[in-house]
Amino acid sequence: MSESHQQTPSSSDYNRTPSLSHSDPEFTLLKRLPRCPHSPEAQSTRPCCFLSRAYQHLWDSSHVALQELLDQEQPLLQPVPNRERQSFQHRLTSLYLGYLGLLRQFDTLYDQMVQPQKRRLLRRLLDSVAGRVLELKDELVRADLCETHCLDRVLQDLKLTPADLEVPIPRYFLLEQSDILRERGLLLAEVLSRVQPGPSEERFPEMHQTEAIILLQRAERARQGRLRATFMRETQKEEEQDWKIQEGGQHTFSRDEAAVTMQKVWRGYLQRKRTMQDRRTEMEFIGMACPSFRAGVRRASCAGVLRNGDRSRCVCLGPRLGPPHAHSWPPPPHPQLPRPKQVECLGIMSQSCFREDVWRLRQLEEEEEFQLAIVKTDDSLKETEGPDMKEKMKEQIRQWFIECHALTGRFPDYPDESLGGSYLIFADKTPEQVKMELEMQVQESKKKDQEKNKEKGKEKKEKKKGKEGNTRKLEADTMLKVLPSKFIPGMNAGHEEYINVWKSQCESIHPKQSFDSEILRGQRRKEVEREMRMQVDELMRQELKNLRLVVDKEEGRPLKSPKKKAGKKTGRKKKEKDLTLNRSVDSLFEELIIFGFVKKSEPVALKDYVGDCLYLGSTLNLANKLPMPSLFDIRQNVALYGVLRLGSPDIHSMAPLIRSILLVGPSGMGKKMLVKAVCTETGANLFDLSPGNLQGKYSGRAGAQMVVHIVFKVARLLQPSVIWIGNAEKNFYKRVPKEEEEMDPKRIRKDLTKALRLLNPGDRVMLIGTTDRPQLADIKGLCRTYERILFMPRPDHASRYVLWKHMIEAQGAQVTQRLDISALAKVSDGYTPGHILQAIQSVLTERRLLELHKRPLVASEFLGHLAKLEPVHREEEESLKDWYSKTPLGKKRMKLIKDQDTEEAKLAKEKTKRK
Repeated sequence: MSESHQQTPSSSDYNRTPSLSHSDPEFTLLKRLPRCPHSPEAQSTRPCCFLSRAYQHLWDSSHVALQELLDQEQPLLQPVPNRERQSFQHRLTSLYLGYLGLLRQFDTLYDQMVQPQKRRLLRRLLDSVAGRVLELKDELVRADLCETHCLDRVLQDLKLTPADLEVPIPRYFLLEQSDILRERGLLLAEVLSRVQPGPSEERFPEMHQTEAIILLQRAERARQGRLRATFMRETQKEEEQDWKIQEGGQHTFSRDEAAVTMQKVWRGYLQRKRTMQDRRTEMEFIGMACPSFRAGVRRASCAGVLRNGDRSRCVCLGPRLGPPHAHSWPPPPHPQLPRPKQVECLGIMSQSCFREDVWRLRQLEEEEEFQLAIVKTDDSLKETEGPDMKEKMKEQIRQWFIECHALTGRFPDYPDESLGGSYLIFADKTPEQVKMELEMQVQESKKKDQEKNKEKGKEKKEKKKGKEGNTRKLEADTMLKVLPSKFIPGMNAGHEEYINVWKSQCESIHPKQSFDSEILRGQRRKEVEREMRMQVDELMRQELKNLRLVVDKEEGRPLKSPKKKAGKKTGRKKKEKDLTLNRSVDSLFEELIIFGFVKKSEPVALKDYVGDCLYLGSTLNLANKLPMPSLFDIRQNVALYGVLRLGSPDIHSMAPLIRSILLVGPSGMGKKMLVKAVCTETGANLFDLSPGNLQGKYSGRAGAQMVVHIVFKVARLLQPSVIWIGNAEKNFYKRVPKEEEEMDPKRIRKDLTKALRLLNPGDRVMLIGTTDRPQLADIKGLCRTYERILFMPRPDHASRYVLWKHMIEAQGAQVTQRLDISALAKVSDGYTPGHILQAIQSVLTERRLLELHKRPLVASEFLGHLAKLEPVHREEEESLKDWYSKTPLGKKRMKLIKDQDTEEAKLAKEKTKRK
């Protein structure tokens, strides 16, 4: 086994099936299997069992890593002075990388696990870890005051690779909404087919009869000339061969030489075929390939022989089951090649048996079985334990009534359903506590009167202490600490459930990965008890009214809503007026398609936005220089801000809320590609509110308000959704150019900001703007609308090297030693990925691809096409950098660099004085 296969699960990538080391019990059990894979013993212990156990080991190791990470969370909550910023950032980044690896492991486990109860627990853990990654990203931005984080030193300390920085995108984002995406795609195609009729017949320009005849004659003469040229070329080759034979004489083989030559060819063919057969047999034995067609036929024949009772005729069973083998194992290669139908059969078997669809089908079957079991368990619990639950609850509530009446002299108020009903009584209150609460209410009313008198005297003292309080606030702001997490309680609960329930369970209890009925019964008992409690509450409220009429002779008091604590009034969000109250979502969606506001997004994977990471970020930070983000960093930020938040409603509802992103960079950097990648990875709808797309549609002030309302309403109802605004600077022009006054690009500015404020946690709607000229816009309005601004500079040398290699291979060419990619990366400094793609496409035509085997690619072929393109000059990039330094985050970063420079200057002066 290689060293990569012997690594611990916490430090390796689990996107593939985890391998087994020699020390694992699965490997020793695998060696004990009989040699023939068609025997009953081999059939009963298939690799699926090994994979389930391997994933169980991965689950165990992931919870060990989770416990270590949870132990590291508590020290980060303590405030740290600003002078210890570097150590704080190091701890924060190491925690961030640990959760990224854990997210990768939980994604693999949830994708491959079949047992439905384990999948539910893994789903909760996966969402909690993903949410914690987003929280730590927010903390890193707050600590670094930059969207780009230099993690090269931390990677080196933790002995990780740049591949461990990749943000894994959970696969269930698209799998669980595949039906919805298919329906929306069909609806979009149907509406587009109705709106855009089929292509009409092309009208060619009229031509005179003489001109047409001349054109046909030219084409025919050219065709005959090409045929004549090929014929003459072949004739010339034949003449040259005949001349060579006449001059040098033709070499004749003797009988022995001819036989030796034939033997060489035939033996080489047999050996190659035997080697391929041995390799395939080995892969079938370890479960990495599907059984061959002939092996399936032989297995079926052996099964028929065994059913008939004649075990001696089975050629696959070992010597323990009959006479010696009819053939050795592995079987010798068959001299006859497989027929095309057999090859097709092998392809179908490999697709149906050893790919993900079979695993998905098994997961769906187990889930359906589990859902039926839930219904049956609820019914049985209601029948068997439901009456006893009701009677026990009624007795407890009646006893509470009596004890409260004995202590206070009256019956208590029944808790409202919104507060939990009678569950609140059993959980928190006893009769003694009720008496204490009544006494506390009387004391609180007295204290309120005293506090009102004291408030007037305190106002004068607070003015004097205002200056001292401001200094304390500034000191507190300079302290670094991590905010409390919303996802850690969920991780703790999932970790405890795993330790208490699943860790001690042996895998042999559920070899078929079915659900555990005892655990299911215990979990559903709580749900049934909650339903019973709601029914009992309705009955006991009526019984309480009757008791008051009979005993206290008073009419039923209305339930008082719980009083809110006195404090500052929080600003309430105004409810949006529904301008399309009587219209259905389908009609609104169809209207947006007709007007071109809903676009069909092209399928683009986020991993196709290739680029290398920044390797000298820590060195630049030590020199107090702002490191520019690489293409790898841009891809990671888009995955964190866009994909992870839009993919899951549970993550979005609890993660730090980000409603909008602005991608700033020169043209050709792939901004639109990233927007399409977000839609592809999350299955989101794409809405286009670009100023150019709004021209001539929904005119007037009311029209602008209506289109923004419809887009955001449909986007919320059909979430996840991405609202894209190209040339976003036009909505915030400082001064509208004369040629664009008719477009009126600023007309949706106010409505856009209002609609964004109405988005709440759980509304998976993201506004993504793209611009290459942000200097033309009002920076305050732009930064107020877009919460995160991602700067996309020109690619560095490492990213250009990766781009050249990836794009050339994507066009179907092979990179050879003759092609100096390093030279191309150096020459293309200043060019964007779009420029590089244009140069590659212009060179690698169909004709050039056919000539690659004769004439390999050379770097000089691309230079001419690059020279025709206009690069991004340093002045243009410097202007974008200056603009970015004026953003809120850029200002904080520049202030931090200045403070660090002044501190270093002071330390240098002190050292010189000491000397």
